[in-house]
Amino acid sequence: MRVEFRLDETLATTRREVIVIGAGVVGMATALTLVDRGHRVTVIDSAPEPGRGTSFANGAQLSYAYTDALASPSTLAQFPGLLLSRNPAFRFSPRLDLDFMRWTIAFLRNGSAGRFRRNTLEGLVLAAQSRRALHALVRRHAIDFAHDKPGKIIIYRSAKGFAAAQTLVADKMAAGAEQAILDADRAVAIEPALESIRSSIVGAIHTADEEVGDPHRFCTGAQAALARGGGFASLYDTAIDRIDAGGRRPAVLIAGGQRIEADQVVLCAGMASVGLAQGVGVRLPVMPMKGYSITARPGEEAPRVSITDSANRVVFARLGDKMRIAGLADLGRRDTAIEPSRLAALVSSARAALPGAADYDRIDSSWTGLRPMTPDSLPITRPIAPGVIANTGHGALGWTYAAGSAERVAAIIETGS
Repeated sequence: MRVEFRLDETLATTRREVIVIGAGVVGMATALTLVDRGHRVTVIDSAPEPGRGTSFANGAQLSYAYTDALASPSTLAQFPGLLLSRNPAFRFSPRLDLDFMRWTIAFLRNGSAGRFRRNTLEGLVLAAQSRRALHALVRRHAIDFAHDKPGKIIIYRSAKGFAAAQTLVADKMAAGAEQAILDADRAVAIEPALESIRSSIVGAIHTADEEVGDPHRFCTGAQAALARGGGFASLYDTAIDRIDAGGRRPAVLIAGGQRIEADQVVLCAGMASVGLAQGVGVRLPVMPMKGYSITARPGEEAPRVSITDSANRVVFARLGDKMRIAGLADLGRRDTAIEPSRLAALVSSARAALPGAADYDRIDSSWTGLRPMTPDSLPITRPIAPGVIANTGHGALGWTYAAGSAERVAAIIETGS
């Protein structure tokens, strides 16, 4: 991908004290970026270590070219069925509250062809910035997180879906992405593991330089790198009561009465950012989208290339000697309990998509998390109160967008815009 969005990487002229709330991939990338630029950072998270929430076991794909917004003409066409839970991979759980209704109306407005294209291409620019930024962080700090560049193939099982994908590929390539349109035979030639489902593949999109990486290992590696240097502190197992933005400097009030002040507070806490933002009088348009993953040993026909099955909404990523398989989208679900029926639906979809990809009968671990979705599928990176910046709403692309949105937050802190 040739498109890039570069920021000045010189150290900040004014050293700031910054509190980063949230220690997932977005929060840890933000902390690393700010410390590298000369700021003092304190990371606060309610979990006992970094990367324990939505970043713990997500799909692991770094999808720098696949930035397709969720709201699209095809999603709108499916909407009545989503409300009736007819699609086992994508479900919509409506709620009778004003925030949900506002979010849904905004989501439907973003489903037009023009807005879908705009939102997807804006995501492409952020993804390009993020890849460059992540590579720089990894070079500087030598973080080991099973980072690899196997490429990615998106398979399509319907002529209509494949035709729409080809139109979008043309727009992405005009913007600098490097992708190839494949028939089933060429897809199998690149990834032989697709042989067993060759007859069901109408077409595919291949991006040769797409990447993978273990998000949890990135978070713990970032913590170790930050701890080795100066200008960093962390508070884990720490619950936050609220943010006080009414004083000379913003402050975070910890459960038990402790008050921690800083020059800036950055909200990188996924769905938890919504409640904290409400405490400073701001309603962030973010809705949870519950997803699932399993991690298992690779099967006899496990792919080396990352695979996304568009019809079944399931992704496959090889992480060393493990296969990460993720999918399902339960929009509006707010609990983090693993529902056996939904986990079974993921395994069933994965078997149907690639029956030999993993040892489905011996799953090492299963997981669920809440991906914070905005109506336009673009993250919110902007000031929301005096001294308070939101960095949330990354949806299913939090791992992809994390380092780029961290740079954008750093620019806000240093320039005020």
